[in-house]
Amino acid sequence: MLESNVSLEELRSLITRHAGRSGPAVGGLLLSAAEKPSPPTATVAEPTLAVVAQGAKRLTLGDRIYDYGAGQYLVVSVGLPVTGQLAQASPERPFLGCGLTLSPAVIASLLLEAGPAAYAREPGRRSETPRGVAVSDAPDDLLDAMVRMVRLLGRPADAPVLAPMIEREIHWRLLTGEQGATVRQIGLADSRLSHVGRAIRWIRDHHAEAIRVDDLAGIAGMSSSAFHRHFRAVTAMTPIQYQKRIRLQEARLLLLSGSRDVAAVGFTVGYDSASQFSREYRRLFGVPPGQDAARLRQQAGDLNCTPSPV
Repeated sequence: MLESNVSLEELRSLITRHAGRSGPAVGGLLLSAAEKPSPPTATVAEPTLAVVAQGAKRLTLGDRIYDYGAGQYLVVSVGLPVTGQLAQASPERPFLGCGLTLSPAVIASLLLEAGPAAYAREPGRRSETPRGVAVSDAPDDLLDAMVRMVRLLGRPADAPVLAPMIEREIHWRLLTGEQGATVRQIGLADSRLSHVGRAIRWIRDHHAEAIRVDDLAGIAGMSSSAFHRHFRAVTAMTPIQYQKRIRLQEARLLLLSGSRDVAAVGFTVGYDSASQFSREYRRLFGVPPGQDAARLRQQAGDLNCTPSPV
């Protein structure tokens, strides 16, 4: 416990020092600092590790809610439409977090090198379809590696040599940790997650088109019934619900980027009916499209925090 507290304290200090400052990037490292809670914000999360050093966040995926705070980490294993918000943050105790983009190539390499050692700590769990999001307490070894990774922001001469090694170590700590089954699927070309991932990528690339579940099952190389079951296990929603969420989030980005023709935006993302688009948009985001876009532009102008990992 003492080591965890020491690592968290240094992680807080490092994030406070480096968040929001310009400088050379270190691998796929992400930092986040904010002094006030945020409203729920929809986004598409890519495979990512997020560690909280101070404060708390909430992530919603379909009907699943994931709360995680100081000393915990969250893993996203595949591109998912999620809603995230800062739950605990204040000027006295700002939210502080860091994250890392997860690499399928690094995970695959570690699995090949390690062999059975990468599975040894999880007996009896290999047959389950892992969820697309998972939360656990961060072990000391993972926190220590994250601290050393963030330190490199202040040591640009060391970063090109040490960052790839620490990145591999972080992936290894995840693979052999409590959420190893979820992380492992990212690097396995023939895993259920990778099969579902092919269908997910097709939906995202063709979100404006009509889809048939049987066609998606064919893309995933599964029967329709198996595909539906595994897709829901990973994403917490059906393929049609996933497509709808992607369409609405893409519409929100278009509106935020400057488009003021709500009907045209709805048509662009695949809606034939402007009224249906506005109705479903309001159901997801709480306000009509035009009103939401104006509010988001105002928030973007007033925002006083650094971008946040998941």
